[in-house]
Amino acid sequence: MQRKIETFIEVFIDEGGYRDVLTGLRNTLLIAVLGLLIGIVIGTMIAAVRVMPKYKRLPRILDSVGRFYVSFFRGTPMVVQLLLFWYVLLPLLGVNLPSLAIGSFVIGPEVWASVIVFGLNSGAYISEIMRGGIQSVDYGQTEGGRSVGLSYGTTMMKIVIPQAVKNILPTMGNEFITLIKETSVVSFIGATDLYKAFNDMGSNTYEFMVPYLAMGIIYILLVSIIALGIKLLERRLARSDRNH
Repeated sequence: MQRKIETFIEVFIDEGGYRDVLTGLRNTLLIAVLGLLIGIVIGTMIAAVRVMPKYKRLPRILDSVGRFYVSFFRGTPMVVQLLLFWYVLLPLLGVNLPSLAIGSFVIGPEVWASVIVFGLNSGAYISEIMRGGIQSVDYGQTEGGRSVGLSYGTTMMKIVIPQAVKNILPTMGNEFITLIKETSVVSFIGATDLYKAFNDMGSNTYEFMVPYLAMGIIYILLVSIIALGIKLLERRLARSDRNH
């Protein structure tokens, strides 16, 4: 075991393996955070459409589109979505995603592709989470907004959705944690994340035990920090409700 640890330290420090780990950590957080933000925007719009009264034709059409979207992204594995987007859709459309250099770090096109796919995937799950949150808000809130002359969209954005967010905050935290863990699949399209960084270190030395243990510890720390942040935010919101 001591020899394994010494080999890991040599690769991690002397051979600069820590730089790949930092790159992987940055990409993991970037993909998860941006993916969650994109998912919140898409999911909120779909949820608002899904709970909209279906008296007219347009809401029914939008509802069908939303149902298909959710069905596709919830019904296929994340890795399949990544492969289809990277190897099928982008070449068919002739789209070349850009690279972005920030100091010594370069965010490559495969990272941006991962952000897009994670955002689209998260949007499908968040739409169902948000829909449940909206339906948990008393319908009298919607009626009250409409009765004072607010449009359906304004009532949703200013009255219903803010209350729904409080109800779904723990579930949103779980979605963020899921995105953090699922970034391990982005290596399928060549993106460097925590998994790829540590796996490459193990491949170079044929010693996988210590790199995988270190990787597991980092994932646990990330998830613990996120869970703590969500818990503190819940307490703050609960305190704010009591004060009002």
